[in-house]
Amino acid sequence: MKHVWILNHYAQEPGGAGGTRHFHLAEHLQAHGWQGTITAASVDHASGQQRLAAHQAQRLDTLQGVPFLWINTPGYRGNGGGRGRNMLAYTWAALRRRTTAGTPRPDVVIGSSVHPFAAVAGALLARRYKVPFVFEVRDLWPQTLVDMGRLRDDAPATWVLRRLERWLYRRAARTVVLLPQAWQYIVPLGIAKERVVWIPNGVDLSLFPRAAPATQSQDGVFTLMYFGAHGQANGLDNVLQAMARLRQMPAGQHIRLRLIGDGPLKPALVAQAEALGLRNVVFEPPVPKAQIPALAAQADAFVIAVLDLPGLYRFGISMNKLFDYLAAERPTVMASSASNNPIAEAGAGLTVAPGQPQALAEAIAQIAAMPLAERQRMGRAGREYVEQNHGFDQLAGRLAAVLDAVCAEQRR
Repeated sequence: MKHVWILNHYAQEPGGAGGTRHFHLAEHLQAHGWQGTITAASVDHASGQQRLAAHQAQRLDTLQGVPFLWINTPGYRGNGGGRGRNMLAYTWAALRRRTTAGTPRPDVVIGSSVHPFAAVAGALLARRYKVPFVFEVRDLWPQTLVDMGRLRDDAPATWVLRRLERWLYRRAARTVVLLPQAWQYIVPLGIAKERVVWIPNGVDLSLFPRAAPATQSQDGVFTLMYFGAHGQANGLDNVLQAMARLRQMPAGQHIRLRLIGDGPLKPALVAQAEALGLRNVVFEPPVPKAQIPALAAQADAFVIAVLDLPGLYRFGISMNKLFDYLAAERPTVMASSASNNPIAEAGAGLTVAPGQPQALAEAIAQIAAMPLAERQRMGRAGREYVEQNHGFDQLAGRLAAVLDAVCAEQRR
């Protein structure tokens, strides 16, 4: 059995609330001869929960056969300086020899970037052990921050991050991307296209048994549902504006929205809903991943929105919740102009332009007015799409092929 270290600052254990991509990939990699050890920060990003006691520098757990190495990092809330210190603490601790002393020597190291410093740690560890480095790019830093207006293109920090990302791309034997068109951003930086591999997000279909077909509500209420992060990139302001418009439409009087999750903008969104008088919107706390299938079965349809940022979304989208929605066999209304559209590809719902609450409201009303049989057809189409394209068993096979290839190249 070969070993791969996966450095993901924000990795979630099974059952946690949030993305469990690397747990499921590591779980299924074992069928391909690879044991993955996930190195993650002890502080949960969404909740702020500290997993370790104050005296513990790290702890190695084995969760459903997958080793998780938790590194003790300081607590924080929001996206300020505390989060920056947490990132640097994780990176520094990951590089200490005693941190990884209890884990098998790696054959490959993967550094995954929500932020690039975890990937830097991965690259330096790969150099220490003289093994291939694989750079996984989940967000295009710093371009994502520039496009969202959080960094100026000419800022000194942007210059530093651009130099850092080029170093990571050039250091990597392969770059794994989640966005289907990310190669268009990476290749102009001097990286060969064949060294960029697309492995999108997916869903563990074993957690989503085939759902009972949607039925007509007995009380006449149509339940629209969103579960996931409440942050800047999630477009929930647009969704609330659409719900305000639905209240004024005769076809929207029976539609209710359940928003399930947490994030830095949740207090502001709750205040916005109160200011708009949205009695058709309910905010609920996040739930563990294992509870999502049963929760999703209570929905008549789902909603997802992204910001109107064509410069950013020209590279595509690959959100965890999107594939959970499709696996749950309910139609989805999506506000997006991204270069890819899994909802449209699957025939599993309706799509409107982002940032247009009236168009989103009308699409939601259209879904709610559809015959039950048509909504059931859309739900089945979504399920079939993820079974064919986004099961983690398939995606782990693609990752194993990357790991095998970089090892073979190094031997040669």
